[in-house]
Parts: sequence; C-alpha cells; structure tokens
Amino acid sequence: MNEIPYDFIRKRLSIAVTDGTRSLLITKGALTSILDVCDVAEDHTGQRVPLEQARSVINARLQTVSAIGWRCLGIAYRPVDSGTPLQRTDEREMIFLGLLTFADPLKPHAAASLQALTDLGIRVVLITGDNRHVATHMATEAGLDASALCTGDTLRHLSSAALATMTAHTNVFAEIEPTQKEQIILALKRGSHAVGYLGDGINDAAALHAADVGISVDSATDVTKRAADIVLLEKDLDVLARGVSEGRRAFANTLKYIFITTSANFGNMFSMAGASLFAAFLPLLPKQILLINVLTDLPAMGIATDRIDPEMVARPRRWDTHTIRRFMVTFGLVSSVFDYLTFAILLFAHVPPLVFRTAWFLESVLSEVGVLLVIRTRRTLLNSRPGTALWGLSVLVGTTTVILPFSPLANLLGFSPLPISLLGIVIGIVGAYVLTSEVTKRLMMHRIRM
Repeated sequence: MNEIPYDFIRKRLSIAVTDGTRSLLITKGALTSILDVCDVAEDHTGQRVPLEQARSVINARLQTVSAIGWRCLGIAYRPVDSGTPLQRTDEREMIFLGLLTFADPLKPHAAASLQALTDLGIRVVLITGDNRHVATHMATEAGLDASALCTGDTLRHLSSAALATMTAHTNVFAEIEPTQKEQIILALKRGSHAVGYLGDGINDAAALHAADVGISVDSATDVTKRAADIVLLEKDLDVLARGVSEGRRAFANTLKYIFITTSANFGNMFSMAGASLFAAFLPLLPKQILLINVLTDLPAMGIATDRIDPEMVARPRRWDTHTIRRFMVTFGLVSSVFDYLTFAILLFAHVPPLVFRTAWFLESVLSEVGVLLVIRTRRTLLNSRPGTALWGLSVLVGTTTVILPFSPLANLLGFSPLPISLLGIVIGIVGAYVLTSEVTKRLMMHRIRM
C-alpha cells in the first residue's frame, strides 16, 4: 500500500512517491495535524531548522493568509524505504515544507442572500472545519456576527447544558469535527429550534441526518445527497430564501382555508340544528344545501393563489389546533347569531317556505363569501387586496346567488323571487355580519400565535 487515506481523526493524507532512485513519503492536511508529526522545518533555501524555532513564523504566516480568507493546508515529507507498505506509524519525524493556500471567495451576492434569510426570521449559523481566522473573515464578509466564535477545542470541554447555552448566542463555529457538527445541530433542536442544515461533503452526512431538514446540492457526494431531505439543483442560497417564502405562502393560504371552512361548517350545522326546532318545514332542501357547498367552494379554491400580506411570511409559524378550534367556535357562533336573526325576521313575517329557503340560501352564501374576504387577512378588509382568482370567483358567486331566485332555474332549485324589501334586509344582515366579523377578527388576531 503506497497511500494512507485521509480520516477525520488524523486530518491528513499520505502517499509514497519514487523517482526510481529514492522514495519519499509526502503528507498533506490540516496544519496543526501536519506540525504534530514534524520535528524540523525546511526553508526556501533548503536549510533545515528545528520545528520549534520555526513554529512562530509558520503560525504568523497562517494567521496572515487566513485573515484574508485563504484556506491553508500543511505539507511535509520524509524519505522512506522503497517498496515497504505504508503504515500510520510512518507519519513521524517529518520535515515541514510549507503551506498550500487556496482562495475560495464568497459569491458576490452571498451576503444579500443571507440577509434575505435573516429578513425571513431565520437565524444563520456558520459551522465549518476551517480555522478560526478563515471562519471570522468569511463570516464578516457574509454579514454574520463573528464576535462570539466557538472552536471545536472549546466545544470538546462543554457539557450538554453548556453547549445548549453556547448555541443560543453563537453564530460562528470554527475548527469543528464532523461529530461536533451533529452535536451542535442536536443542541439547537433541544432549544426548540426547527433546524435546517446545508452541507455538501461526506463529513456533513451525520449533521444532515440529525437536522429537521437536511439540505444538500446536486454536486455533493452521493453519501451526502442520500442523507439529505432536499437536494438543490442550483448551488445558490437565493433558492433557499425563495423556497422558504413559497412554503410560508402555502402554509398561510392553507390556514386561511382551514379557518374559513371549519368556522363556516360549524356555524351552518349549528344554525341548521336550531332552525329545525322552530320551523315546521325543512329550512333548506338537500339540493339547496349541496348548491351552497358548490358555490362557496369556488371562492375557497381561489385561496390557493391568493395574495399574502408581507407580515404573514416574515417569520415562521407553527400549526396550532387550539387556535384553529377557538377560531372555528368563535366565528361559527358569530355566523349562527346572524343566521338566527334571519330566521327570526322570516318567521315573524310569516313568509312561506319557498321564500324562507330562498332568503336563507342568499344569506348563507353571501355571508360565507363576505367572511371569507374578511378572514383571509389579518389586516382590515379594505387594506388587503385579494388575489385576482379569489376576487373574481367571489364576485361571480355573489352575483350568481342574487340572480338565481329570479332566473329560469328558480323553480327547479326550489327558490322563489324575493320582494325587494326582503332582499334589502338580507343584504343588510350580510353587511352587518361582515362588519361584526371584522371587529371579532381584530379582537382575536393579537392572541393568535400562528
């Protein structure tokens, strides 16, 4: 064997080379690991001096190039016997030759991309195996606060509780080993954070697996991609920001639909049960109930493409069934109050069953469409413009609902044209319901955590 492979313990790799007359063992790796197996250093003239005598110069040079963001490897050599299989014990008494430096600058828009993530309420943490000087430079260029930097050596002496405290206020971790990356991720998760981890090397596999969302890129190693939950086809942080925004948009629109449908269904069932106690006839025919569901589902479909208020995607939100239940009961009962008001007016006026059903049908559909436009935003109804599809379908359904009792389909659907006065009363009740829902929303929204 003429190679000693790299591993994360030694942090170096060695190969044996020969020119036919002599053989050399050449070792490269992390500078500290290379210095650990050297006892002399060779300068540019070929003169050799004890390593301890040259160590301060080497470290100064390392700090200089690291401070401008260059990554460094150490390289050393020593003569070995030709044809003898290499062993790890051969990495000893070596001659330090110098530094290999690599410029790996950030992309020009990296800082802007990280700021976009920060603006979305995402805390960005840099975890790297690079030395502290390189990490500080890169973090500063990227707009991260590197004042509270933690190294792998420091991490090695921390308890789980101390690590959790450390991760709460540290944004840059340098000289980190692969197992320590996983420890940092787990500590962040214990702090009730939802953690996403982006990595593309073999040494990132454990951290990717430990994170809530492991993210890699298409150019990463196969092992890394298999450990990731998401593989980005573009190696660009802007993709993450756009993905987060789209995910939050979908979540916000899903919540709108849940809030609207649960409160509407709860209110309708509560109203239907109450109406059955007072009316001597069916308050609504089965086909009319089905028609209500069909008509009100059309605007609800438009929620998927609805506009989102900026504050709804400005920070991450969590699913909260308690809030959904409270929202459902509150707005369901508000809906039922106006349903019962409609019943009372219709029963007091002794209208025939056809007129009763027609009036309640109009009130049910128009009120559900109106409250949909109220609940879809935390802002006031007039300060948040709905999406084109939602607005168009709402107008279409509202217009269709008013026209149906006067159309040729009225008899088929069990409707009767309403007197203008009664139609005005129904529209007035719907208007009062929308205003009450707006007030109720304002009272509730400051308590909602979602």
